[in-house]
Amino acid sequence: MKFISWNVNGLRAIVKKNFLEDFKQLDADFFCLQETKLQEGQIELDLPGYYQYWNYAEKKGYSGTAIFTKHEPLSVQLGIGVEEHDHEGRVITLEYPDYYLVTCYTPNSQNELKRLDYRMTWEEAFLAYLNGLKEQKGVILCGDLNVAHENIDLKNWKTNQRNAGFTIEEREKFSQLLNNGYIDTFRHFYPDQEGIYSWWSYRFNARKNNAGWRIDYFVVSDDLKERLVDAKIHTDILGSDHCPVELDLK
Repeated sequence: MKFISWNVNGLRAIVKKNFLEDFKQLDADFFCLQETKLQEGQIELDLPGYYQYWNYAEKKGYSGTAIFTKHEPLSVQLGIGVEEHDHEGRVITLEYPDYYLVTCYTPNSQNELKRLDYRMTWEEAFLAYLNGLKEQKGVILCGDLNVAHENIDLKNWKTNQRNAGFTIEEREKFSQLLNNGYIDTFRHFYPDQEGIYSWWSYRFNARKNNAGWRIDYFVVSDDLKERLVDAKIHTDILGSDHCPVELDLK
């Protein structure tokens, strides 16, 4: 089974570029999007063979997630069931017989870390939500988690140590997630791979110079470890400031 996750940074914009061609070529069983930036009724996608599930932010043109899947789920949940965190369309959970699929667009801590305190509150609530799912069956988490975990996960780590996405606080929260019985699938297969990123700033020719960050992930609960086949980052696919990431499961 093939899973794809992609922060499209505005679905209406990327559809005018190459999105549908890439979607067909990737031919995933599950296609998860973050930062769709739209409201219900603002786009009509004709995706034969796929069920479509959407979670919209209340604020227009902001955040938002979607999952397109060939496999009808047993149940669908939008958000994490915590009022404080469920206004920005950040999480969709699909339930299947032997696992939950969760796509997430983690809040950015923003310039001058003005949202870092909120981010920490979010992280605690979200981990509690994931662990609640994990008590029932396996969990596959994907999305833009807005953190580069280790120095190896971004090009210029020395100059970014107090910037959003690479603070000690955010990195420790990701470590805490892994310590709760989850696997960073890309690092599982490629523990020492350098120079492979999933996001590049639009400024300073960052993508051309490969001055990127790996902030898009597939993370799975330990009980799914034996089903892991491969994890990929499609750095050649353009259209967004992020590229798609992939998980293959047997």
